[in-house]
Amino acid sequence: MSAAGLMARINRTFVLTLLIAASSIFLLFQLFNYRQYSSKNGLNALSNKGYLSGKEAHWHLLKKFLGLVHKFKLPVFLVDTASLNLLSQDAVLYRDSQLKEPHCSFLCTHRDFTTFALFGNLWKYDAALLDAAAERGLELLEIHGKDPRLISMDDLTAKEIPLHFLFRFNSRLVHVVVLYERSGKYLWHGPLRLRSSMDRTFAPFRKLDFGRHAGAYDRPELILTTLDGLDVRIPKNYSHFLHEHSSSRFLECHCKEAKAFYQLYPEDTSTEAMDFRMRAKSLLHLASKVLSVLEIPFWLSSGTCLGWYRQCNIIPYSKDVDLGIWIKDYRHDITQAFQKAGLPLKHKFGKVEDSLELSFQGNDVKLDIFFFYDEGDTVWNGGTQAKSGKKFKYVFPRFSLCWTELMELKVRVPCETGDYVMANYGPNWNVPVKTWDWKTSPFNVHENGVWPVREWDDVIQVY
Repeated sequence: MSAAGLMARINRTFVLTLLIAASSIFLLFQLFNYRQYSSKNGLNALSNKGYLSGKEAHWHLLKKFLGLVHKFKLPVFLVDTASLNLLSQDAVLYRDSQLKEPHCSFLCTHRDFTTFALFGNLWKYDAALLDAAAERGLELLEIHGKDPRLISMDDLTAKEIPLHFLFRFNSRLVHVVVLYERSGKYLWHGPLRLRSSMDRTFAPFRKLDFGRHAGAYDRPELILTTLDGLDVRIPKNYSHFLHEHSSSRFLECHCKEAKAFYQLYPEDTSTEAMDFRMRAKSLLHLASKVLSVLEIPFWLSSGTCLGWYRQCNIIPYSKDVDLGIWIKDYRHDITQAFQKAGLPLKHKFGKVEDSLELSFQGNDVKLDIFFFYDEGDTVWNGGTQAKSGKKFKYVFPRFSLCWTELMELKVRVPCETGDYVMANYGPNWNVPVKTWDWKTSPFNVHENGVWPVREWDDVIQVY
């Protein structure tokens, strides 16, 4: 090969190498710019077709919303059941989602809405919030309702408080539920009720996780984490929060009806009656504490349930506190737990398989615990007459459990309270009866045979 040919080949190789180097530098520069833009704009940068996909649009909405509440110092936390369920199911995906990368695995679910909560004491009205939301393209719908903490038999009126906020961007939604602390130190949210003038197409209201009814929760411990590249607060024990949500429905006592009851039957304000109510309150709080440690759910039953439903109070002439427990939740250490708490066993009737009933002696107030058995379309609890061994059965229609408040304590009652009370006390449940025979007075009592004498030592224990 001649010297001229060799030089030409060297020049071509040099030029080719130079072009490759320049192209590589250009590509690296483009990649750097892309990563910078992606970090700043998140999932917007992932769409190369000029529009946002469903997940991208939802992530974009969440970024706008979280930026807004951060600006106004509103520390919302995630309560969306779909997102929290994903967290509880996939710890590896949760770990990966904490990387600040533009993806959406948890916050973007199969739904077009995400739900957050805000503690009511941290909400302060600021007109600038509306303007800032509008600047971000967010439409806002506010739902207000009466503050139940201010309603009583003496004053049935109450000021309105914000209960729900709904932020909409195009067809996607962020729902904020406002949680207020009640006197029982639990959190409460109100129902979502639309006024006639409100836009019923603003959101898929029937599909929302919160608002179909009022709800009650324990105060959750919160942690700040990163989900899908966004800083988000979540309940530390989100599995417990999900469990609470599944049975969170809350019922207010009927103050208006209770006031009408007391107009017909004036309240007993004697020293004896007031003293009994205080001792019954103390016993109810103690029983709740013991059963909570044992993780045994209970509800107000018999006369205690009637007192809440009829007059929002303890019936002073009842002389005891009545609780119901499903027999499936019975634990063999329940008696020991109550005795350790200072409540000695007064009597034990029946057995786990049939008609179990426990009574503990408080401070001049007896605690009766009735265990309920499932029997097809009905449920029942049993009773035993100590001197004769006769068995009795009290039959109720099936019911579910709701939360309520009595004596500054969050407790359960049958959701179908009216049916429960009607079954036990009949159509005249609203008329006080001070002379009561547990064997004949209940509307739903049935004789149920006699315990065999050979079993009496086990099924009839009186202390």
